[in-house]
Amino acid sequence: MKKLLPKNKLISLAVPLIAVLLGILIGAIVMLFTGYNPVLGYSALLAGIFSDTYYIGETIRTMTPLILSGLAVAFAFRTGLFNIGVEGQVIVGWLASVYVGIVLELPKLIHLPVAILAGALAGALWGFIPGILKARFQVHEVIVTIMMNYIALYTANYLIRAFLLVPGERTEAISKSASLASPFLQSLTDYSRLHYGFIVALLGCVVMWFILWKTSKGFELRAVGFNQHASQYSGMNVKKNIVLAMVISGGFAGVAGAMEGLGTYGYMSILSGFTGVGFDGIAVALLGANTGVGVLLASFLFGGLQIGALNMQSKAGVPVELIDIVIALIIFFVASSYIIRWVMNRIKKEGI
Repeated sequence: MKKLLPKNKLISLAVPLIAVLLGILIGAIVMLFTGYNPVLGYSALLAGIFSDTYYIGETIRTMTPLILSGLAVAFAFRTGLFNIGVEGQVIVGWLASVYVGIVLELPKLIHLPVAILAGALAGALWGFIPGILKARFQVHEVIVTIMMNYIALYTANYLIRAFLLVPGERTEAISKSASLASPFLQSLTDYSRLHYGFIVALLGCVVMWFILWKTSKGFELRAVGFNQHASQYSGMNVKKNIVLAMVISGGFAGVAGAMEGLGTYGYMSILSGFTGVGFDGIAVALLGANTGVGVLLASFLFGGLQIGALNMQSKAGVPVELIDIVIALIIFFVASSYIIRWVMNRIKKEGI
């Protein structure tokens, strides 16, 4: 067993890397068949991420909500749940944090944490509903969370139109005392939209790791995710842990929304559709193998692809949609990890 463990860990680390490489490779083939130069395209992509401090700042800024939405999905996965409602939880967290940022007048040391906490509580509430339905009535969380995404979208739009709308189809700007914006970080990155929310996202990785791996409650949550019947037999409250897992997951997602409202934009607009942050969080969690460090690295990849895609279009003429194809391919290969594992095991057995 001691000899097998390192190999299993090696395979677990290799699968996401191979998935990324395969996605990039097939993306290059798609470029060739559609008349674009893949070398030029990917060179422009990398230049769009690393060549300028502005793009570096924008990449980190894009990573920030992706880290937290990825943690929301990963936390639920670790506890045996599939929280596909992260998108809706992001939206309600965004609205709640902006509302608190507008209506309250407090010192910054109090106002900013309260606004972030409001986003977390809103996301937690949106996670509580599918959690209680799952625990009490065995209603599958995937069905409920999908529906609640739409409820969140249209409810947020209604509340903005009815109570918070100002010219420009958006809310008022939040108070400076509730803002995560950082003139210092912006000056370092050629006036990108980089803000202090990145620190909050890094703390989120630590919080998830600490809860799941350093607390007895985290052990219970993971145990319930592995086997509910065995957990109940050992005296654990399965229903309570299911609800708690969804609440914590929703809390992470709500903070992701707060990062957009308090950091990137400073307000909330009427949304014509989903933000995509919550759905991208599912891909980030899958690629990151549901670990804090993995989510951080995966969010860097996805954030870099999204920012670098703009440079691909302007410098190499490659459509932005091609990056969506590459991301979709990466997700496909991660989801098809069984095939990659099977090929790697065959290679080992045959000594190739």
